[in-house]
Order: sequence, then C-alpha cells, then structure tokens
Amino acid sequence: MNEQTGRSGSQDKSRDTRFQRLKSELHEQLISSVDFSVLKSVDPDVLRGELRRGAEALCRKHSDLLSQSDRQRLIDELVDETLGLGPLESVMHDPTVSDVLINGPHCVYVERRGRLEPTDLRFRDQDHLLDIVQRIVSRVGRRVDEASPIVDARLADGSRLNAVIPPLALDGALVSIRKFSKKPLTPGDLVARKAATPQMLEFLAACVKARLNILVAGGTGSGKTTLLNALSRFIPEDERIATIEDAAELQLQQPHVARMETRPANLESRGEITSRDLVRNALRMRPDRIVVGECRGPEAFDMLQAMNTGHDGGMSTIHANDARDAMSRLELLVGMAAPELPMWFVHRQIASAIHIVVHLARLSGGERKILQISEITGVQRETISMHDLFVFNQTGVDADHHPIGRHEACGIQPNCLDRLVASGVGVPRELFRQGECPVERIDAVGAQS
Repeated sequence: MNEQTGRSGSQDKSRDTRFQRLKSELHEQLISSVDFSVLKSVDPDVLRGELRRGAEALCRKHSDLLSQSDRQRLIDELVDETLGLGPLESVMHDPTVSDVLINGPHCVYVERRGRLEPTDLRFRDQDHLLDIVQRIVSRVGRRVDEASPIVDARLADGSRLNAVIPPLALDGALVSIRKFSKKPLTPGDLVARKAATPQMLEFLAACVKARLNILVAGGTGSGKTTLLNALSRFIPEDERIATIEDAAELQLQQPHVARMETRPANLESRGEITSRDLVRNALRMRPDRIVVGECRGPEAFDMLQAMNTGHDGGMSTIHANDARDAMSRLELLVGMAAPELPMWFVHRQIASAIHIVVHLARLSGGERKILQISEITGVQRETISMHDLFVFNQTGVDADHHPIGRHEACGIQPNCLDRLVASGVGVPRELFRQGECPVERIDAVGAQS
C-alpha cells in the first residue's frame, strides 16, 4: 500500500512538472505574439478574449499530451499569467479569502474567516514570483529591486501588497496581500458579527456626528480600517473629507472625498511625498474633516495640530496594544517630529486633540472585537487621564477557540455628553449604566448603515 502511494505521488509530481514546463513554453509563445504597445488602448474584456483564443490554439497543438480538464486549466492559467496575477488569480477572486501570505515560490498561505491555512498554489520558481510582484508594483508607479527591496503597493481593486525580496528575504520573496473588500462592512455588520454592541456603535455614531476626534488603536489585522470605514458612514454628506494614506484602503461612502496617497522617492532619491506633507497640504484644501489612514511617523504631530486648530471630527488609526498604550505611542510619534517640545506640552496637546480612543483586537479563532472605548479627560500630574466607557470581558474560549465573554458598560457618564447634546445628537444616559449591554436596544445603528 505504501509503495503504491509512493508511486502515485511520484507520478503526480512528474505530471505536474511536465504541466508546468509546457505552460512555461506556451506562455513564452503567447506573449511573443502580443503587441504590448497597444494593450492600454484595448478593452480589457476584448483583450482577454483574444488571448484566450490564442491560448486555445496553442493548446490544440499539444492535445495528445493533455486531457480535456488539463487543457482548460492550462488555458485559464496562460491567460492569468499574461494579464493577471498568475497562480494568485484564483484566491484573489475568492470572497472567503481576506489575506494571502507568500513565503517563497512554493509556500502560499491564505486567511479564511480569521484562520490561516496552507494552499497548493505554487510559482514555477523565484523568478516567476518576482515577475508577478514586479507586474503589480509597476502598475501603480512603484518599484522593487536590490536597491529598494521593500515595497508597499496597491492592486487595481484596492488590495494592499507588501513585498520583501532577496537579499533581505533569505528563502525567496515574502509577499503579503491584504485583500480589498468590495462590500465594506456596515455598523450593522459589526453588530451581527458581535464585534460591538448597538449601544457602543450608537455612542460612536453620536461622537462622529458631534465632530469629536477619534483614534482607533489595535494590532495588525485587528480591523482598524474596517471600523474607520464603518464610522465614516455617520459623517454628514455635505461635509468635505480629506483622506491621507500610505496605501489607499479607506472606502468612504460620502460624495465629497479628497483622497491623497503618499509617494516614495524615485531612483534618484527624489520626489518623495510623505504623510506629513499631505497633512500640511490638506489644511489648505478647506476640509471639514481630515482622516489619516494610519499614524506611524512625524505626521502625528501635524494631525494633532490640525485637531487643535479648528479641524474637529478627525479620525485616524494607530498600532497599539490597548488604549493607554495608544497614548504612549502617540507621545513617541510626536517626539519624533518635535523632540524639542517638553513632555508636559505634548501631553496637553494630545489630551486637547483626542477625545475618544477605540481599541480593537483579533482574538483566538480569528474574531475581531472592540475591546475598549475610552474617553480622554485631560492631564493630571503630567499623565494623560482617561477612563473606559465600554469594555469586552473575556472569560474563556469554546471548543472552536472562539472567545467567550461579553461587552459591558463601565458605569461612567462620559464628559462629552454635554457636547453631544449641544450638537443635537445626545444619547440616553442609561446607555452607560454599569453591566452587560442589553441586546434588545437600538435599531438605529442598523437603520443608518
């Protein structure tokens, strides 16, 4: 039995090797027949159809070597190889896949429903993988080579790619793709997925409408951008929003959005446009709100300055372990931009600019949840004062490693309640009564989403 299994595995491997060799040969023949100078002027659907007919003609010449199923697979892969992302095309069109992680040409993982799983996707070799990466980044004016071996880029559908190539990557190119959701999650979706309660989102919606400044904190993949997109639905449609991102991921639903994206330096190390440059420029664009996709550098100082000089209603995200750590990280980032400022002044700037901090996390089992909603209340003895309004108390995990717990109000009346009332978006005080958030309250969040 073991011998038969071994022979079968060997035959499958040999067959796959022949298939890949034939695909490589036919791909070279196919691209040699294409005039790439006219590609931009041809409708993509027409071009794909022409390439498919060319691939079918090439495959017919080798019909004695291919079964019908192998021939169809080869035609699909040849077209994907020429126009698309090669072996990645299938997972990029799979709506259940949220992340694609590549560790060299022969190791590809995907994330489905919050959990990583291996795939049988393979690239022919290291050069094949690098060709696909180069194709992606060149479409958005980025580059990756030995002189610049790390790149962030955005795919045509908005998905975000990060790649590290040799010599920095020791075992082959490392590629991470955060897929772009064609249908952004609504506040109602967050409630349905138990990422938050209606009470929590009703409060956050009121904060957005009352133009409080909100900072969303969490780790990589915790859902910060998703929450930012959901909260942006509560921004009135008559306001002008300026967004600033390193790689455009925000999907704001308002009609008046001025989107800006940073630019890296060119081959001569010139032409770089940083987030800080864009934040400063946004102030000249008559924005009602400024949304910074992520604070990760000196632009944090300019963002705080904007929030403290009449540009209320700003939102941003930051990498941090909890709400308190978000303040420490913000102090660090401001210190990078203005090291000469005394810390007591930095604390006052942060406490004056940021009103609400929302902390998210990806828990065991892949679930994303809001763990804290905290309010900044001022500065006491050179320390930023804050208190929790809502928290998620986890008591364990079930058999499938999903967290067991509940969202609770902490029993503290927010200091910002008077401002919410003055803005015409007051929320009932019983919303903050200590204890578990009742699930039967409030359909308003779902209705507005």
